[in-house]
Amino acid sequence: MRKLIILVSALTISSGASAETILTSVNGMVCAFCATGIEKSFKKQAAVDTVTVDLDKKLVTLNTKPDKTLDDAVIKKVIGDAGYAVVSIERK
Repeated sequence: MRKLIILVSALTISSGASAETILTSVNGMVCAFCATGIEKSFKKQAAVDTVTVDLDKKLVTLNTKPDKTLDDAVIKKVIGDAGYAVVSIERK
């Protein structure tokens, strides 16, 4: 019984430390300079672990740090301040 309690506790703790993947479709990105600017802007956000920009798909993929989240309003502001428009935000 003791081992079961320890196992359940460990699973509960590890499931709480999940990171989030956020896929953001963006209009206006056309070059490497665009990608670099967006990457730098998101890396300044404390909740962001990694940023990937796919210019062909016009997609910004954000991975948050464990137990951190990034509000849609913050995502829209960062992208808007960089001069681009958010089309959609999808969370996984």
